[in-house]
Amino acid sequence: MEIINAGSAETFKNPHNVKAAKLYDSEHAQAIHITLEPGESLKKHITPVDVFFYVLEGTGIVEIGEEKKEVGPDTLINSPARIPHCWYNQSEQVFRVLVVKVPRPTKATKLL
Repeated sequence: MEIINAGSAETFKNPHNVKAAKLYDSEHAQAIHITLEPGESLKKHITPVDVFFYVLEGTGIVEIGEEKKEVGPDTLINSPARIPHCWYNQSEQVFRVLVVKVPRPTKATKLL
């Protein structure tokens, strides 16, 4: 059994320059824990595979294609492959989200 604590998982350098940790990485899927501090955001990008997001803590703005919505804890958001998307933390509190990519991407995410 492998147990990984998101709070103490090793972070990795990413093109968004935000705190991110890979919690799961297999040939079938990938799960990444992202923390956005107040005022932080991801750069708009396109992922070559389907992604779903699960909001763990805080309130953030998700943008997928032409739609923007404010979302909070215990919300699951589906983001189809090859659709531009982004996250924004415009609140005064930490925003944490679990990002799951299925299948595991074999091509890099494209920043816009």
